[in-house]
Parts: sequence; C-alpha cells; structure tokens
Amino acid sequence: MSVFRDGLLAGKTALVTGGGSGIGAGIARRLARQGARVALLGRTAAKLEAVRDDIVAAGGQALVTPADVRDYAAVAAAVEQTVSAGGGLDILVCSAAGNFLAPAAGLSANGFRAVIDIDLCGTFNASRAAYAALARRKGCVVNISATQAFVPTPLQAHAGAAKAGIEKLTRDLALEWGASGVRVNSVVPGPIEGTEGMARLAPGASREKMIQGVPLGRWGEIDEVADVVLFLCTPAAAFMTGASILLDGGTSLMGAARFFDLLGG
Repeated sequence: MSVFRDGLLAGKTALVTGGGSGIGAGIARRLARQGARVALLGRTAAKLEAVRDDIVAAGGQALVTPADVRDYAAVAAAVEQTVSAGGGLDILVCSAAGNFLAPAAGLSANGFRAVIDIDLCGTFNASRAAYAALARRKGCVVNISATQAFVPTPLQAHAGAAKAGIEKLTRDLALEWGASGVRVNSVVPGPIEGTEGMARLAPGASREKMIQGVPLGRWGEIDEVADVVLFLCTPAAAFMTGASILLDGGTSLMGAARFFDLLGG
C-alpha cells in the first residue's frame, strides 16, 4: 500500500514509457491513483490497453499511446496526443527498457545496440520530445535506471552502459533545463519482485541464493519503486534535480561477486 494520501496529482497529466508491464505499469497505476491523467506508451497496444482498463476500473483516467521509444517521430506524436488530451504535460517517466544475459565476448553488435537504443536513446527521445510541453508547466522527468549503471556486473555490459548513460543524461538535462523549471531525476532500483528483468537475471534456483545476498533480506516491490517516483513528482521534491535515488535494499553495497558466483564465473 502507498504511504501517500490520495489526490496528490489531481489535475496533472503524466506520460509513462514502458507503461504496459512491470515497473512502468506499476508507476502508471500509482500516478493515476493519485489523480493524474496517465498516458501509457509502449510497443504492444494490448498490454497498454490492459493497464488502461485496470486504471479506469479503479476510477482513474488513462489513455493508450502506442509507440516505440526508438522512433523519435512516433514518440513525439504520442507526446502531442497526450498534451492534446490532457491540456498539457506535467510528468514524464522514462521506464522503457530491454535486457538479457550475455557475456561481452559473445554479445553481438546488434544486441548491444538494441539495449542502448531502447534504454538510453529511448530516454533521450522521450525527454526531448516532451521538453517544450514540460517547460510550459514547469514539470518533471523521472528516469528509471538500474544498479548496473555503477556496479560492475557480469553478463550485463550492454545494460550497464545504457544505464550509466541514463544517469549521465539525467544530470546533464537537469543542469540545462533547470532554468526552464523542468526537474530531472532518476530512480535506481535493484532486484524487484514481479519484473521480467529479474525473471531473466535470476531464473530458477538462483532466486533464493540471490535474495540471501540482499542486506535487507528480500527483493523490493514494484509499489515501492512507484512510491519513490511519486515523491519525485510532488512538491515535496520541488528542490530536487539531478538526483539519483537508490532503491536496492543495500544490494549494491555487496558488489556483484555473489551474482558472478551464481552464474559460474
């Protein structure tokens, strides 16, 4: 359950990339519960529609804006649709991501590029397309990163490079866009229950062993990520920009050694 009262975002409009599943869908539901009109952006319309239907059934407002974050023109069109429907744009959450396990020596150039294109270029595309609308409302951007950005992690050279780029982009945009009143921050989740990423990174028996490596003794919840994103979108974070909030149960304090051992490195 959220620790926040309802209605914090009444009258606001939010666009969430990767809003059809996992963390993105959880964030979209949380923002809608707090009164925001939420636009869901992703490649698969059916997934977006399912999340929209959940939000509407719960009394919220949501619309579907199918687009591939790698396609700037499509993202710009989705932003325009969102602004038209909501009268403006106050919040952008960049949550679209792709990942898989691969040793760097066996990773194809196309595989590396695909993750960079979705994660890093997708974050830039959405931010650039939304900037003018956000500036008009002195809105905010929240980027979803990952601990691979700063913890060397085996089989994750592609994801680590993409997430490190997102962290740098977050700070550069915060610096450039501060004068326009646009805040840009990031949330850095560690292992989160119920996500496709953890299903891939910790398959089968390795799950319990990985949980043992978390100082808090459990994986995080999607709702916990959503609450941190919500905080960054409220007046409580009005003086925060260029910040990264780590949400990993202390996992990054342990480094990647346990993960490496589990994978037979």
